[in-house]
Amino acid sequence: MKKNQVITAADSGTFALGGDLKVHRLGFGAMRITGDGVWGPPKDRAEAIAVLRRAIELDVNLIDTAESYGPHVSEQLIADALYPYPRDLVIATKGGFDRSGAGKWEMNGHPKRLREGLEGSLRRLKLERIDLWQLHRIDPNVDEDDQFGTIAEFQKQGKIRHAGLSEVTVEQIERARRYFTVVSVQNRYNVADREWEPVVDYCTRESIAFIPWYPLKVGKVEDKGKALAWLLRRSPVMLPIPGTSKVKHLEDNVAAAAIELSDEEFEKM
Repeated sequence: MKKNQVITAADSGTFALGGDLKVHRLGFGAMRITGDGVWGPPKDRAEAIAVLRRAIELDVNLIDTAESYGPHVSEQLIADALYPYPRDLVIATKGGFDRSGAGKWEMNGHPKRLREGLEGSLRRLKLERIDLWQLHRIDPNVDEDDQFGTIAEFQKQGKIRHAGLSEVTVEQIERARRYFTVVSVQNRYNVADREWEPVVDYCTRESIAFIPWYPLKVGKVEDKGKALAWLLRRSPVMLPIPGTSKVKHLEDNVAAAAIELSDEEFEKM
């Protein structure tokens, strides 16, 4: 890389979501642009808008959000900052949680609620179709068939292009695949927390995007850039989405796209 050349998300490589949406592997998670406890508006709205716009300048073309972030705040900020969107921008959102206050999350996978959530996301994001809609959690109090069937219906209606799941086992992914093509799985995963290792391996074999949330929990690793580099090397289907409410932190995160770990560094982490 030439001296003084700006590192962008394009340096992280690409992955084709669903086989047809080419994204740079290092994306942006838009949860932290809301208020404390992922509730209400951000303390500094201008900075939140600046973060989103800077992400685009740095070639980030995958932004992950959810209707429950705020709730609604994150999606609205994305539209306020970026609409009309760049042609190659993929906005992934999620549904399936109710919010009653800061830090409070209640699963709700009832079909009526999922439909209401999707319609709200479409309206706030000013889209006719969501490129990637993900079920935030499989609600254990609602029949899986009803939840998966509703998602398949969304696709038939042309309201979502691709569908994914979050915080799921291999068995749950396979059950969902009877109803629709699962193109992404979003589970908690990072250097210090590898509980979902079997799911990463499954997604790698099946060419399903694995989107690790909380990617910067690093344990003993002080260099967060190396932690992101480790994730990118861990699997070709890995799409880290580090989030932040500060432009400087965003730039630091994106710089990880150019970090190359040695075999020894990778194995030690």
